[in-house]
Amino acid sequence: MTKDYLLSKTLYGVDIITHIVRLEYPDHITHIKGDDCGEAPDPIHRDGTIITITVEKTFTPGAQLPSRCAKAHFLDGTIPDCDAIEFAMLYFQSKGTPKTEEETIATLAADLYIKEPRSIRKEPEDDKKGHEDKNVTVSHSMPPAPKMSFYRRPVKNTKPCREASPQDIFKYLISDYAKATTERCRAIKDQKERSKFKAFNFDYITPGGIFRSRNEKDIIRESGYIVIDFDHIPDPDGLIVKLAKDDNFETVLAFRSPSGDGVKWIVSHPTLLLKEDGKPYSHTEFFTILSNYARKYYGVEADPSGKDICRACFLPHDPNAFLNPLYLEDNFTYDITRFL
Repeated sequence: MTKDYLLSKTLYGVDIITHIVRLEYPDHITHIKGDDCGEAPDPIHRDGTIITITVEKTFTPGAQLPSRCAKAHFLDGTIPDCDAIEFAMLYFQSKGTPKTEEETIATLAADLYIKEPRSIRKEPEDDKKGHEDKNVTVSHSMPPAPKMSFYRRPVKNTKPCREASPQDIFKYLISDYAKATTERCRAIKDQKERSKFKAFNFDYITPGGIFRSRNEKDIIRESGYIVIDFDHIPDPDGLIVKLAKDDNFETVLAFRSPSGDGVKWIVSHPTLLLKEDGKPYSHTEFFTILSNYARKYYGVEADPSGKDICRACFLPHDPNAFLNPLYLEDNFTYDITRFL
């Protein structure tokens, strides 16, 4: 287990700091607003003092997104700002059970039930020489991203044909598969005729989850994604760039709509974004949060139909689509016929 991997699975370390706080104060609830994770009682001094938790960003030249790291700040200044692992080490030391960084990472991973996936490749056994197969290479990788249901056209077909990852959808978008259909759609001037054309000619996904059929009652599991549609945007590509760089929400995918003057924004639902009562926001409630946020910060209105978790999202051709680098899985070798 590496430090970077553990932080990547705990919201940059926010979950770790919250876990340590709750060891001393079980009733504490973390309230996250963007990169501000609020205040918490200090579990190290345990004297009624307060710490603040924030997610700090570091910008690297050439990187599409900033790197993030949760930090604990001691208001009394007795301890310098520290990341989640350093914070946990200080806590164990204060309890009289000091641990090394490696021991701390192992303890936290066990406490938070985080297992690092491993892929093991063994060299072919040499039967002629009678060698034992001892040459084992272990590589570590991020766990696979949650998937969504993919459907073949027309939209009245409500039975999905397969599951698809964000990278699968990105590859579909940048391929030429839907290029001719997209060009035909954008050449239709009458809005009603264009909507009818979309319904019959575009494949689609339900970003909200995996379904037996496109019906809220037939959901198998939620994906943790939500899609927001923005229609009639003066500069769609410019909006996509802004959404890709958004610091408060994790953009998974962003691409132009089949009509060409709209944008589809697929966002990952923050698992630690909680209501005042400590319960997570529902799909509909999170849609409202994102809609209000987009209106305030980008001046665009969301299509209200996106609040439906089984909302269909049409897939056009967009060579400039954005995929969050966190969702890259391979070297982009792609066979559209195999995917379909």
